[in-house]
Amino acid sequence: MTNTKRLILAVDDNPKNLQFLGKLLSSNGFEVAMAQSGQQALNFMLKEEPDLILLDIMMPEMDGYTVCEKIKANFSTRHIPVIFLTAKTETSDVVKGFDVGGVDYVTKPFNAEELLARVKTHIEVNILRGLLPICSQCKKIRDDQGFWEQVERYFETHAQVTFTHSLCPDCMDKLYGDADWYRKSRK
Repeated sequence: MTNTKRLILAVDDNPKNLQFLGKLLSSNGFEVAMAQSGQQALNFMLKEEPDLILLDIMMPEMDGYTVCEKIKANFSTRHIPVIFLTAKTETSDVVKGFDVGGVDYVTKPFNAEELLARVKTHIEVNILRGLLPICSQCKKIRDDQGFWEQVERYFETHAQVTFTHSLCPDCMDKLYGDADWYRKSRK
C-alpha cells in the first residue's frame, strides 16, 4: 500500500459499534468517517470518496442492501468496495449481500484481526481500480503526486507483483524478422 492514509466509511445505526470500529481502524493507520444511517453515508459520499465502506444491513429507514445498491448504481461510487458487517447470518442474507454488490460479508460479533485483514486486502485490490493516467508514447504512469514512472515500478510499488521480462511473438518478428537465424527458428 502507499503511504497515504486510506479513508474508511463505517455505517451503523449503533453508536457503540461505530465507536469500536473507529478506534480499531484509526489505531491501525486508517482514517475513519462515520455515518449512523444510509442517507448520511450517501450524503457523505457526495463530498468525499472513501476507499472502502463497512456497512451494517439492519438500519432504520434504509437498510444496507439498499444503500449498497445506490452506491453501485452511481458511476462515481460504484468502484468503492463494500464490506457488509452485520448480525444477519442466514445464507440467503449473505448471498443477497453479494448480489447487491458487496465484496465481502463479515458477521457480528467479528474477530478484529480478521476484519482488519479483510479491510487491508480489499483496499489493496481497490488501489488498482479506476482511471490510471498513462503516457500514450512511452507508457509511463503518473502517480498520485504527479510524477511519471515506468509501469513496472508503479505496479511493484502499488501492488504485490514483481515483473519478469520477455518478448511477445509480434515484437520478436519486429526485432528479428529479417535475421536468418530467426527465420530458420520459426520454421
